[in-house]
Amino acid sequence: MESKRQQKFGRQIQKDLSDIFQKEFRELFGNAMVTVTDVKVSPDLSVARVYLSFLLADDVNQIMYSLSDKNKAIRNALANRIRKQARIIPHLGFYLDDTAAYAAKIEALFEGLVIPPSDGIPSEEL
Repeated sequence: MESKRQQKFGRQIQKDLSDIFQKEFRELFGNAMVTVTDVKVSPDLSVARVYLSFLLADDVNQIMYSLSDKNKAIRNALANRIRKQARIIPHLGFYLDDTAAYAAKIEALFEGLVIPPSDGIPSEEL
């Protein structure tokens, strides 16, 4: 369970990273659209796990590799934005958020379900 402080700091990092990705590091993503879906911060605020989702991405693994390669520059850009609000600039870890793909898979499973009709017994009698 995250504290209110962790949640607030995570939301601030999420907002700032979204802005950084749109303005300063646009070339990393090519024509893909990136969404910072969630940021989980450690209790001491020194580590931030950033979950990303991509649309129209050709090679997600290549984008994730380039993000880890540019991690120091991204952290520096984040530091320039939150320098006055935070004492510690967190180390960033980037993770692929595949909940949308997982939800689509589950939805496809539900669509494929064949539910046989009941044998004429009303459910009230059961």
